[in-house]
Amino acid sequence: MQLEDHIGDICRKARLQSKIASHLVANAAKITQAELELFESNGLTLPAMDQLALFDVVKLDQHKAERVAQGWLPDPVDLCMWKELRMITTTENFSVNCFLIWDLESRQAALFDTGWFAAEIIQFVTRYQLSLDHLFVTHSHGDHIAAIVDIRRHYPNVQIHSNSRSAPKGQHNIMGAVIQVGRLEVAHRLTPGHAEDSVTYLINGWPQQKRQVAIVGDAIFAGSMGKDFHTPDIAKQHIREQILSLPSDTLICPGHGPVTTVEEENSHNPFF
Repeated sequence: MQLEDHIGDICRKARLQSKIASHLVANAAKITQAELELFESNGLTLPAMDQLALFDVVKLDQHKAERVAQGWLPDPVDLCMWKELRMITTTENFSVNCFLIWDLESRQAALFDTGWFAAEIIQFVTRYQLSLDHLFVTHSHGDHIAAIVDIRRHYPNVQIHSNSRSAPKGQHNIMGAVIQVGRLEVAHRLTPGHAEDSVTYLINGWPQQKRQVAIVGDAIFAGSMGKDFHTPDIAKQHIREQILSLPSDTLICPGHGPVTTVEEENSHNPFF
């Protein structure tokens, strides 16, 4: 799976978040504004472009950004190591990930976001004879909850957990609460920025002491972060304090693109 953002996407996002005029970025990179626009759209480096100067002016880590431009990808992670974790990716104009966990003994299951369509989720739950008891929403953007009506119709007793202000009473996450999914434990941390109601869910209690899993929504991606053109510094602070401070081997499961780890992002994400 390719990165959610190529290097041009990353630079455009960084430029807009830094509120730096495009002509200043183009001048620093020794290219025209039209060439900058082309680079941001396709991520292909232009021969005359001063790439490191461009990274510097938009406040990206030069060396990390250069590695992304050269084709860096996080080391592949075999999710089958966690026998009770699946990533389900659906596509409607663009792809979005949701994640399903379950306890092998009780067959209790929990879904994190819904993606575009419910069919594959329902098929999986049925095939493995699971009881879908919980739906955790990382944030309420449309691509992450598009199938929520179908999920609720098929599983009318599913308990929804959200940080949205508009969520009905009884669905709001409670700070410090730990939700049991069989032997698995789900806690949460607030990570607003890309979305006001953004939440990162931490899953522990895996059999054979498998490492912690963080379901992060669009707060951070492999090599990038969710856009926040209003409070980017606050968004970065939340990511640093609530996600990148986790143990280095923590598995990061984002809403788009490949899974990654805290260690990979601390070492390679040019926003940090």
